[in-house]
Amino acid sequence: MPVEITWWGHATCTVEDSGTRVLTDPLFARRLAHLRRRGGPPPPPRAAVADVVLVSHLHADHLHVPSLARLEPGTRLLVPRGAPRAVGGLRRLRHLRLTEVAPGESVKLGELNVRVVRAAHDGRRLPFGPHRAPALGYVVEGEARTYFAGDTGLFDSMAEEVGEVDVALLPVGGWGPHLGEGHLDPERAARALAGLAPRTAVPVHYGTYWPIGMDAVRPHEFHKPGEEFVRRAAHWAPGVAVHRLGQGESIRPEVAR
Repeated sequence: MPVEITWWGHATCTVEDSGTRVLTDPLFARRLAHLRRRGGPPPPPRAAVADVVLVSHLHADHLHVPSLARLEPGTRLLVPRGAPRAVGGLRRLRHLRLTEVAPGESVKLGELNVRVVRAAHDGRRLPFGPHRAPALGYVVEGEARTYFAGDTGLFDSMAEEVGEVDVALLPVGGWGPHLGEGHLDPERAARALAGLAPRTAVPVHYGTYWPIGMDAVRPHEFHKPGEEFVRRAAHWAPGVAVHRLGQGESIRPEVAR
């Protein structure tokens, strides 16, 4: 069965590999605080169907408790170590099988192996709470090796720590016109791609949420990161096939045999 990857918007993707459905950072809300989903309607109910869910860090647009509550009973949920202590809502999701993980660990899930890797990002639950948990990336190893970067900045040992991968799901933007420290913009994402050297890349974490009232302010910034990443990736990593998906679109990437 071929590997298939679907982008649902923001950092939410489904990776189907070896008969297992892996869902990343599910966010199904029309609105989150001051953000409104501008890039189309929320994902359909089938997007919430998964065998395992990977949460990269504690920010509310990545660890969204109401979206996690929609998962089917028994769904396996991997979260950064310390997350239940920092986010009380997680402890109420008793229908899920929760596992805390940290960089360097691996979890066996059927025919898949999920390696937990470091991300260069502030993993705190903002805007309050003294507890910290690491920001994570994940490498899903089955028929393909798929790197979900979560939210991260570019760091020198990224390629070494992630290892050889076939597919890279890389953040290229955010939910506003400015990115702070610990993020990849199109240029940094393209440089990361050159180091990782996968066969296939999909830009994520852009073109979905936008601050309410800012529709008329620099509207070109909304979709620009994906387009700019494609252009810069052609310069930095010309051998990588980059697929800029629409929300709900899927690809079946080429996998080394």
